[in-house]
Amino acid sequence: MRELRIRVLAGVFVVAGVLSWAAARLWNSVGTLPSVPLAAPIVLALIATVLLATALSLRSRLKAQRERRPDAKGVDPLMAARAVVFGQASALVAALVAGMYGGTCVVLLELLDIPARRDQAVYAGFSVVAGIAVIAAALFLERVCRLPDDDDRTPSGAEPVA
Repeated sequence: MRELRIRVLAGVFVVAGVLSWAAARLWNSVGTLPSVPLAAPIVLALIATVLLATALSLRSRLKAQRERRPDAKGVDPLMAARAVVFGQASALVAALVAGMYGGTCVVLLELLDIPARRDQAVYAGFSVVAGIAVIAAALFLERVCRLPDDDDRTPSGAEPVA
């Protein structure tokens, strides 16, 4: 399984942001811009919390397993792989969503004199921050689940398997 690259996530964020900015400007010039839901930053924050809790739980279980504690619960490799896949998928979607709301937020910053649009800009800004939190939690989860000797066992040019 390949690791997430920050360049890919940044690229998705930037492309989604530029496309969203252009679409929001066009939509605003033609009619009314759709609103940013209040639930967007809340859902992203919940996903970040779940990813962080999973990473912390796995980290403590792996640490207990490495220290060979008698009461240590083992970590099922398939469960760890599923957690990493969930984290990677969440990070990619969060980069896309955060870019989309970031582009919309830039357009909404021009309309801050309207109270409803000011609230929408705040929701969009919080969505970007929560999306970045999802990405950070996913990268942390991926780092926690990395095998300690991944770099030593992988021949040059081959993909590491987690």
